[in-house]
Amino acid sequence: MHIWVDADACPAAAKEILYRAAKRVKHNLILVANQRLRVPQSPFISTVQVGEGPDVADSYIVENVDDGDLVITADLPLAAQVIENGAFALNPRGEFYEKNNIRNILSLRNFMEDLRMNGVETGGPAAYNNKDKEAFANALNRFLGKISP
Repeated sequence: MHIWVDADACPAAAKEILYRAAKRVKHNLILVANQRLRVPQSPFISTVQVGEGPDVADSYIVENVDDGDLVITADLPLAAQVIENGAFALNPRGEFYEKNNIRNILSLRNFMEDLRMNGVETGGPAAYNNKDKEAFANALNRFLGKISP
């Protein structure tokens, strides 16, 4: 099992949690971004730098993810694609996306995007905070506890 990270938008605090978890459970952590990343030295942590452009990192993850892998992303279309491929998707705020909820979440996202395109101020996500960090760490640890011996 690999842990894939849509790293361009992943908060630094979530990455730190992932680095520690990868070393602890000895699972490969692969951060994919269109920029160069600095990560701790570890046989379990690697990076992939993809080309510039929209969704290039997402496409790389979709093409390389395997059944049962975990993908860390807040990108809803990416989450939907990897779930369709048999992987798991967790956002950096600790929410798992699943087959039974991803379509509704995508519909809401599309509705909000339509509102914004028509001039309605919808606001953005709240700043990443300690509560989000704790929820992410707890969700990740529960998941890894289920799959690790």
